Amino acid sequence: MGKTRKFSSVTPAILLALVTFASTLSAAEWNEKVLYSFQGGANDGSAPAGGVVFDSKGNLYGATTYGGLTACAIGGECGTVFQLSPPVHKGDPWNETVIYQFRGQGVNDGGVPGGGLIIDAAGNLYGVTAYGGSGDCVLLGLRAGCGTVYELSPPKEKGGTWKETLLYGFPTAKQGYVPNGDLVFDSSGNLYGATIFGGGKGTTCDKFYGGQCGTVFELMPPKTKGGKWTEKVLHAFASGTDGANPGGGLVLDSKGAVYGTTPMGGNQLCNFGNGEIGCGIVFELAPPTKKGGVWTEKFLHRFADGNDGAGPATGMVFDADGSLFGAAGGGAKGGGVIFRLAAGSDGRWKKTAVYEFSSNTYGYGPAVSFFDSSGNLCGTTYSVPDSYSGSVFRLMPPTQKSKPWAMSFLYEFTGPPDGIGPSPYLVRDKSGDFYGATQYGGSGTCGSGGCGTVFELRP
Repeated sequence: MGKTRKFSSVTPAILLALVTFASTLSAAEWNEKVLYSFQGGANDGSAPAGGVVFDSKGNLYGATTYGGLTACAIGGECGTVFQLSPPVHKGDPWNETVIYQFRGQGVNDGGVPGGGLIIDAAGNLYGVTAYGGSGDCVLLGLRAGCGTVYELSPPKEKGGTWKETLLYGFPTAKQGYVPNGDLVFDSSGNLYGATIFGGGKGTTCDKFYGGQCGTVFELMPPKTKGGKWTEKVLHAFASGTDGANPGGGLVLDSKGAVYGTTPMGGNQLCNFGNGEIGCGIVFELAPPTKKGGVWTEKFLHRFADGNDGAGPATGMVFDADGSLFGAAGGGAKGGGVIFRLAAGSDGRWKKTAVYEFSSNTYGYGPAVSFFDSSGNLCGTTYSVPDSYSGSVFRLMPPTQKSKPWAMSFLYEFTGPPDGIGPSPYLVRDKSGDFYGATQYGGSGTCGSGGCGTVFELRP
């Protein structure tokens, strides 16, 4: 076995959001505008848990990890869901409304959102909370709940109240503990997601959370109106040669297979300093050939020793040819890597590095969001070495196969009153403008880093 490489710890306290490695280059900037700065406290949210989503009327929605009611055993504040409405008159500010405040495990509600939102055709919002619900999970001696999956339905009349429905509360750690990242729908209306811990397998994944190494789950809607949603654990990770602590952001292919990453596990060659080991994997979960059968895990790539990448903690995207693109820390230059996985004729997937971030230049904690209409890959870095505030980038594919992808940094965040630490999940409007959220920064006074922002980015 090769020499163990040590990396800085990725803590569960921030839900394994990103692995920290430094990065590259100068920016060809777009025009950025902070649409809203969160203020925190009882009446507003703080620390957006993911990106934002649009409804059909142009409103933006998202969730915040903190803010709102102080009824949660873990972290105190329970978090919120917010709406941002565009201005009626040009030049006016966007209007923010907190449409739901989580109430925590004391009333069997969710607490502390662990990911962003998705939206269906009817305008219903879906997300996860890391804690809360009626589950029996105990953390640091406190009954915290095991986490929930929730739905928020819009009011029937303008100005009315949004209705929250808990679709599922994880009852014990074995079904999953600390759900994290965005959910995803399949064509039949089933929801898929991941939990960082739980699942009943593994013993090395964080002693505070019982050591169990996480799950990928499916949540199936009731067959009759008003019935219960049903959860099924598709795979429980065991660490070792298997993955550990999946970060969410799953993607599905046309055949119903589920793809994702784990920031740990796969081997023993990366050490994150607190018993969390392994460089991470990219996995596929194939559906059973017969109803009621077992889902099959396949390793598309095990990161070897940090030189080819380490700790992939965010989602991936498909290109038009069916190749998968994702991001990890480490890499040959030390600042992170954007990678491509392409399926060969023999069924094996081949990994290539699309772009290597350098540890002494521009970028830190890369993540990918989407391909634009020109085939460019767009994403974010969590921070940069000089300002630690993050960036939005665009990678342009080569015109000739042997040439490298071309990097362009569209915007570098500058810190309060601007944002700090953009979410990996960007969205676009019909004009091609980008929208997203930053975990910190803005004009709010949540500690020294601000309470977070929602931003717009235009060329």
